[in-house]
Amino acid sequence: MNSKFRIQNSEFQKLAVVAVGSNLGESAKIVRDTLKRLERFSNRAVLKSSLWQTSPVDCPPGSPPFVNAAAALVPFADETPESLLHKLRALEKKAGRPPRKNLNEPRALDLDLIAFGAEIRHTPELTLPHPRAHLRRFVLEPLSEIAPDLVLPGQSLTVSRLLAGVPAGEMVTRLA
Repeated sequence: MNSKFRIQNSEFQKLAVVAVGSNLGESAKIVRDTLKRLERFSNRAVLKSSLWQTSPVDCPPGSPPFVNAAAALVPFADETPESLLHKLRALEKKAGRPPRKNLNEPRALDLDLIAFGAEIRHTPELTLPHPRAHLRRFVLEPLSEIAPDLVLPGQSLTVSRLLAGVPAGEMVTRLA
């Protein structure tokens, strides 16, 4: 799954970054299938990280571990952050994710739009860049595989430097 390509900062203005996670059902299969499905939303090959098993963060007690990955795609010219978010929500629903009842409850598929180029959004539907991505090892570890030198909008440090500064505590293990 690990891409041999890495994103350069000069390419970032064209990319959408998506965090993929699952902690219900056949999570590894769900994440792999979702990474393939993201190809439909990209103008070129999607850059994909390895799969990572991670401890649940801010989830209800007893929540199972997650399988996480990161993907970077080149949206089509007419795509907006909102239209891409709508497509990501449709993939979640197709994977069996019910409407949210509780914050961070277990789910078959969780797709977070981390960034869409240098776009900034603060609406009830969408915040870009994702407001906590720079603090979460389960996002930064997979993203560092494909974009270690990336600087997320609003940040001054690269993904690899952000990752180095994340406190220990989250279990993050590469699966494949």
